[in-house]
Amino acid sequence: MKILIKNARLVNPRGKSGIMDILIDEGRVVRMAENIKEPAERVIDAAGLLTAPGFVDVHVHFRDPGQTHKEDIETGAAAAKRGGYTTVVMMANTSPVIDNEETLRYVLDKGAKTGINVKSCVTVTRGMQGKELGDLDALKKAGAAGFTDDGKPILDEELVREAMLAAKRNNVPISFHEEDPAYIKEAGYDHGAASEALGIYGADRRAEIVMIERDIKLAIETGAEIDIQHISSREGVELVRKARLSHNNIHAEATPHHFSLTSDAAVEYKTMAKMNPPLRTEEDRLAIIEGLKDGTIEMIATDHAPHSDEEKAGGLTTAPSGIIGLETAYALANMKLVDTGALSEDKLVERLSCGPAAIYRLDAGVVREGGPADIVLCDPEEKWIADVFASRSANTPFKGAELKGRVRMTIAKGEIVYEA
Repeated sequence: MKILIKNARLVNPRGKSGIMDILIDEGRVVRMAENIKEPAERVIDAAGLLTAPGFVDVHVHFRDPGQTHKEDIETGAAAAKRGGYTTVVMMANTSPVIDNEETLRYVLDKGAKTGINVKSCVTVTRGMQGKELGDLDALKKAGAAGFTDDGKPILDEELVREAMLAAKRNNVPISFHEEDPAYIKEAGYDHGAASEALGIYGADRRAEIVMIERDIKLAIETGAEIDIQHISSREGVELVRKARLSHNNIHAEATPHHFSLTSDAAVEYKTMAKMNPPLRTEEDRLAIIEGLKDGTIEMIATDHAPHSDEEKAGGLTTAPSGIIGLETAYALANMKLVDTGALSEDKLVERLSCGPAAIYRLDAGVVREGGPADIVLCDPEEKWIADVFASRSANTPFKGAELKGRVRMTIAKGEIVYEA
C-alpha cells in the first residue's frame, strides 16, 4: 500500500526531523519532504500528532511456546502494535526454553507472520540451568538477536566470563537479570517499608547491587556489550554511570513501572505490583529518571510479563512476578518523563526507539529515505482509560487508570497494523 503522511511533526533523533510529509511504498520510506503531492491509496493527516520511528522493545515475554494461556506470539504482537512498537525482542525463558535452533526457528517463523518485527534472544546456558553454555555461535547464525538467561541470574562467574566472550565474538549484546538469590527471601517485594507492611522480608537491594558490580567488572575485562536489565536501585544506576564514563560497552534498561511507581504500589496492589526486581523507594525511582535523563540508562524496555488472573490471584509469595507493559508504556513515559520536564520528546524517542535499536544492532530506530517504514503516530494530549487490552493477560496495577498520551497509529513494514 502506498501511504502518504501529511503534516507530520517528526521527532527523529538520528535522522531528519521537523514538519514534513512522508511517502511510503512497498514497505519503505520513499520520500521525506514538504508538501508532497504524489497520489497515495491512504492519506493520513498527522497534524497535531507526534510522529516518530516505531518503538523498539528489547525485553518482552510472549510465553510461546509452552504457556500460551498467558500470551502467545500473535497476542503479544497485537499488544505491541497497540503500544506503538514495530520491533520487539523476545526473552528465551519459554517452555521449553529457546536454547536450540528448532525452538528459535519456531518463534522467528511465527513472529514473521505478525506484521511487526519479532526477534528473539536465546538462553546463555543450556536449559537455562546456569551450568554450561549453549551453542551460542550456532544460535547466532540461526538468527538470535542476543543472549540472556533473563528470569534467572547466572551465578557462576567463570561461566559468565565465557558467555561474554561468546557475545563479543558474535557481535551481539548479552543481557543480565541482576538478582543474587542469597539476598532474597520472598521475591517481588522490596525489603524495607513495603515488606514490613506486608509482613515479609522481601528482596534486599544488595541482590541487584552485587550482581551489577560483578558484571560491570567482567564486561570491562572482556569488552563485551552488556545490558543491565530492568535496573531498579539508585546504587545500580550510579554503578552504571561511573562505568560508562570510560566504557561505552555497558548499557542499562529501565521499565515504565520502575520509573512510575514505588514500593507503595506493592502494598496497595499486592501481587498485581509484584515483580523482579521489585519496585523500590521514591529515591530509587528518581535516580532511574535521572539516569534516563543523562543517558546512563539508554533504553526503556517494558519487561512485558503476562500472567493469568488465576495465577496472580495466588498468595502473596506464591503468585508469579511480573506485569504487562507494552500497551501503557508510551503513556507512562509521556506522563512521568515528558510532562514532568525530565525528558524532551526527542530524548524520549531516543530511549524508546533509537537507543535499543542501536544496542541490539537492529534495522530500526530511524525514519530515513530508503529505510524501513516503521512509524508510530501518537497524541501526547489524549487521555484514555486502560481498561481493555490486546494482550491475553491484564495483570497490571494500571488497569482502570486514566492515562495521558495515546498511540493513534502504528505502521510496520509499510502497512497500517494498528489504528485507534
